[in-house]
Amino acid sequence: MDQNAEFKPQTFAVVGAGPVGCIVAAFLAAKGYEVTLCDIVPELIEPALKRGIIIEGAETLQHKVSRICTQIDELADIRPDAIFITVKANALALIASAIESFHREGMYVVSWQNGIDTELVIAEHLGRASVLRAVVNWGCGLAGPAHVNMPFHHPPHYIQELDPAGGPAADGIAAALSSAGLLTERTDQIVSMVWRKTVMNASMNPVCAVTGLTMARAMNDPIIFQIVDALIKECIQVARANEISLGWDYYPYAVQYMSTAGNHKPSMLMDIENNRRTEIDFINGKFVEYGERAGIETPYNRTMRALVKGLESK
Repeated sequence: MDQNAEFKPQTFAVVGAGPVGCIVAAFLAAKGYEVTLCDIVPELIEPALKRGIIIEGAETLQHKVSRICTQIDELADIRPDAIFITVKANALALIASAIESFHREGMYVVSWQNGIDTELVIAEHLGRASVLRAVVNWGCGLAGPAHVNMPFHHPPHYIQELDPAGGPAADGIAAALSSAGLLTERTDQIVSMVWRKTVMNASMNPVCAVTGLTMARAMNDPIIFQIVDALIKECIQVARANEISLGWDYYPYAVQYMSTAGNHKPSMLMDIENNRRTEIDFINGKFVEYGERAGIETPYNRTMRALVKGLESK
């Protein structure tokens, strides 16, 4: 795309009817955009078309999407301007491969997962010029199919292109989300933002997944907190060794943020409880990988990855 050209998307597809996907789909649909919600599980998406997606909590909204589908291939005929991928990171390669079969110039794909380097998996199939990465600042969980609890919403959210050619797309998608009520800004610091968020996920999610504790209980247990604290410090060491900027005051910020996380279960614990694969490879696994690159030992991240993998194998 010409870097001086405007991109004004009107049709969107959201792949993944989890809480993040439902929020994006509902807000865009309520603004009048054409939205297709896609998920392999029909029971998750059917209410989005019949009664509409329900959002409760920090935001209150109920709205129907334009259409639903259960196969990525069905998006070929719809030809959306932009596709948001909101599924777990472990499914990215398969989904990107499916999109590759009908991807065209001018169609953009936004990676919206937990974890590090998720956008690079998509770019391997679609090329960097078509891929963007976003970071959201809200809390959410599914109360039921197409029914989301949203305990907090702290805009702005951020998006960045992988290649300068995608700059107009980043501006256009940010404008569409903002107009729909999800204030989003284009940034040039998305890597730092992703790492800041992932350090906290790597320090909290696997600990809760292994112990079965909620976030508040893990932070308030003096013995368990020692593990959380060690993970934070190890992740910060890996980030700095790879010249990833977290900010000089990141450690106290992370501890304070997680201390107010609330008495709820992180997604990794819910995945284990529901016999689903987790995103551990894109969270703690990435700190192990980047530690190896920089010659940094990562015993806490290695241990958490191994324990969660062990639980997955059950």
